[in-house]
Amino acid sequence: MEKKERVKKIMQIFDNDYEDAKCTLDYKNPLQLLISTQLAAQCTDERVNIVTEKLYKKYKNAHDFANADLKELENDIRSTGFFRNKAKNIKETCRILIEKHNGEVPDNLEDLLKLPGVGRKTANVVLGNAFAIPGIVVDTHAKRLSNRIGLSCNTDPEKIEFDLMKIVPKESWTKFSHQLVFHGRSVCKARKPDCKNCNILEYCNFGQSQKENIQ
Repeated sequence: MEKKERVKKIMQIFDNDYEDAKCTLDYKNPLQLLISTQLAAQCTDERVNIVTEKLYKKYKNAHDFANADLKELENDIRSTGFFRNKAKNIKETCRILIEKHNGEVPDNLEDLLKLPGVGRKTANVVLGNAFAIPGIVVDTHAKRLSNRIGLSCNTDPEKIEFDLMKIVPKESWTKFSHQLVFHGRSVCKARKPDCKNCNILEYCNFGQSQKENIQ
């Protein structure tokens, strides 16, 4: 079965199993989502949501973050890890937003990628969820599942992104990215995938290789 056909079958199953799959970061506007995604690097969404509950009450817009005392901001986000670099990037990002984008988050990949600490993953999260512009988000779950299922043989996230773009319908890029995350968290876990209870086993290369062990 060709990859496009497999993806079609997988999407039908995912639409049933993870109908409500969505971004698990809490945000009310594009700026909050951008900053939350920056904070989520090497940190769980749950921890980020705990931190930002207070953070977004204290800093309400790009000007507040740009003018924040660096040490104070570092302390505010300390528990997300790598807080010094994250605080520096957030301040510089907001300075650029003010100078070049009237304090607003741009709605295109080119401008987002020019912001400090923003790679393709972060940019696609913002585009897909804040602006409804489809994008494939390759996080650790998407990378792991794409390789295990056999949708991509690459390990570089950008190459995986382009591989998935070729076989997943564009209108489903954002949704499919979320569904990979949900499936990775609940079934296809990093250390021990639960192949026995996997509904896409029939379409998964790794699952098929494990069939004799899970009968």
